[in-house]
Amino acid sequence: MSKKILVVDDELHIRMLYQEELQGDEYDVALTDGLTPIMEVLKKERPDLVILDIKLEGNPLTGLDILQTIRAGDSSLPVILSTSYDSFQNDLKSIAADDYVVKSVDLAVLKNAISRVLATKSA
Repeated sequence: MSKKILVVDDELHIRMLYQEELQGDEYDVALTDGLTPIMEVLKKERPDLVILDIKLEGNPLTGLDILQTIRAGDSSLPVILSTSYDSFQNDLKSIAADDYVVKSVDLAVLKNAISRVLATKSA
């Protein structure tokens, strides 16, 4: 049974890229732009892992705010922060994430993080 990954990103092209690449690796992929309340999306989609962008344009919440909401509702759900900015790695709120990946056109780092986090959570 394939694992389900929820991608939360404000950029449509990033969501589509991640969906295409991750489905090619046999994952089920759900997408959201972050505007729908995250707990509603989690209840509907029931993901095994969340990839969460930190900067969400047009959203009053940041990915770090959404991460706190996820942790308050389900502290065991794996979350990987994915952002264009490595400066957030030092933000105390980002410590609650299972991994932190700086966006790149090469998705190998992200895919490795997904495999590692899912393997750790299922062990």
